[in-house]
Amino acid sequence: MDKTENNKAWWLVLPVFLVVAFSAILPLMTVVNYSMQDTFGNNQFFWNGVGWFIELLDPSTDLGGRFFDALWRNLMFSGIILAIEVPLGIAVALAMPRQGWTVAACLIVMALPLLVPWNVVGTIWQVFARSDIGLFGAVVNGLGIPFNYSQNALSAWVTIVLMDVWHWTSLVALLSYAGLKSIPDAYYQAARIDGASGWAVFRKIQLPKMRRVLLIAVLLRFMDSFMIYTEPFVVTGGGPGNSTTFLSIDLVKLALGQFDLGKAAAVSIVYNLIILAVCWVFYTVITQMDAKGRRS
Repeated sequence: MDKTENNKAWWLVLPVFLVVAFSAILPLMTVVNYSMQDTFGNNQFFWNGVGWFIELLDPSTDLGGRFFDALWRNLMFSGIILAIEVPLGIAVALAMPRQGWTVAACLIVMALPLLVPWNVVGTIWQVFARSDIGLFGAVVNGLGIPFNYSQNALSAWVTIVLMDVWHWTSLVALLSYAGLKSIPDAYYQAARIDGASGWAVFRKIQLPKMRRVLLIAVLLRFMDSFMIYTEPFVVTGGGPGNSTTFLSIDLVKLALGQFDLGKAAAVSIVYNLIILAVCWVFYTVITQMDAKGRRS
């Protein structure tokens, strides 16, 4: 018997498409339009074609030099915090209890940093790391190590890295803990029967079972660290000099500080494409892992 198709359900989805078009597609098209224009104020725009993109991708130009300098700072910052937060989050998850009332207590404590707003995190560390009244800054200087995040680039980087580790390691730990809880007890029982060491259990059982969760954690942390703005802006304002001027901060300076809307739009589009490309890579890896898991 032939089945008749009923497409009336699309009318229920149509409002969602309209909302997405209004809130995402139209602003994106506006940015694309600005990226092809140049402005001299008074809302007067002049066609520039792909000129801003050509200048942006040329490191010898002022715009290209600024873009690539900020891009390398972003990549270096993301690499540093991933190298710290992922192993530290796994270690914290392994140390957390598996049963009893302490499980709920640990989960609440671990979730507390995630509840603090980003601007508040920046304000906390702005005071905490000050060399005159901040506890951390005073202790470090008391040990004979010169520390001043407003005057020294290394001190500024140490401050924003520690701030991000304090704020977001809990996310990696909670995701890793969820992956560990999903491992059946039969795996651990078999490991105990075989006399496997703790390292062998982690390498052969726990780490493979957490692999997909860790990929999601790395993706989330990369996206957030690569788009970081509020915390370093509150603490250092992008300084000293341009040492902590990431892409997001430089983009705001272009758009609002210098009112170069064409350049800022071109930077934002390339910025967005980089993030989309990384997300696509992670999505491809995760789907391939799922396909291999189903075949095995």
